[in-house]
Amino acid sequence: MKQIFINLPIKDIEKSMEFYTQLGFTKYPLFTFDDQKCMAWDENILVMLHSKEFNNSENIKPIVDTKKYLAPSFTLPVESLDKVNEIIERGLEAGGTEPHPMVDVQYMQVRTIEDLDGYSWGVIYLDLEEFRNLKSKR
Repeated sequence: MKQIFINLPIKDIEKSMEFYTQLGFTKYPLFTFDDQKCMAWDENILVMLHSKEFNNSENIKPIVDTKKYLAPSFTLPVESLDKVNEIIERGLEAGGTEPHPMVDVQYMQVRTIEDLDGYSWGVIYLDLEEFRNLKSKR
């Protein structure tokens, strides 16, 4: 099985777990310990929330302040625009911020939310059929 682990150094593990739960992630006990919590989007996409102390215990590089500097962003595809809006609204209620308005083009809608530490998550609905039709006309 292929899995992806996204490792994020964060300030407050409990608050971050609450935030990610509101987005639709669930706690994944197998990889959860005192100083790191694993949150699953599904069985293949796992977010590891590390305390900054734990994350820096073996690193010699400073941790980027994602509230000030651009960092990698992540995108979660969902099945409808309603689902995009539902997830973003729950994330905003949990303390996230929406840095810019929704991107709405003919075949996709994307809203972006930043978590409590400034990590950026796009939530996207992509009409693949419409996208394929447009691409075939080019």
